[in-house]
Amino acid sequence: MPKTKTKSAAKKRFKKVGQAGSLIKRPKAFKRKKLTNKTKKVKRELRKGGYVNAADKKRIARLLPY
Repeated sequence: MPKTKTKSAAKKRFKKVGQAGSLIKRPKAFKRKKLTNKTKKVKRELRKGGYVNAADKKRIARLLPY
């Protein structure tokens, strides 16, 4: 049986963290364009990462088998 391949796009964007990969870390969106219209506070908060929602977790985990 062949190995399951990890999606290249997913491995660049998501990372499994926590005990046995229980959480999936993701970057925040909306930090590439129109930065002059955003406040310092918003830009600072966008630097932090976030976690994948429980509704999307199963779908994302399928892209990251290892």
